[in-house]
Amino acid sequence: MGAAHGHRIRIEQGSEHVRVERDGQVLADSRRPLLLHETGLPVRYYLPREDVSMDLLEPSGSHSVCPFKGKASYWSLPDGPQDVAWAYPEPKEEAAAIAGHLCFYDTEVVGD
Repeated sequence: MGAAHGHRIRIEQGSEHVRVERDGQVLADSRRPLLLHETGLPVRYYLPREDVSMDLLEPSGSHSVCPFKGKASYWSLPDGPQDVAWAYPEPKEEAAAIAGHLCFYDTEVVGD
């Protein structure tokens, strides 16, 4: 995809079984993650919103800006950890594929 000063973003469709759990609750379970490869960062799994238990999350009001992906919004667990997931509602062109997907800090690739 795009590059700026050697910085690259590459997004590919994955087939891994990815699960996100917190305190015994499954926050997300997907077999169709998007894998986002970004220079200098670990691979991130962006999961379709339909595979995320949105009823367990609430918008946190936090935002950040990535010069390569755009403006991110965050979600937290009610009465729990803050900013456990994020998404780019209107990502920049080079990251357009991640629209409608959420990413979590604690993602487990299930070996099945």
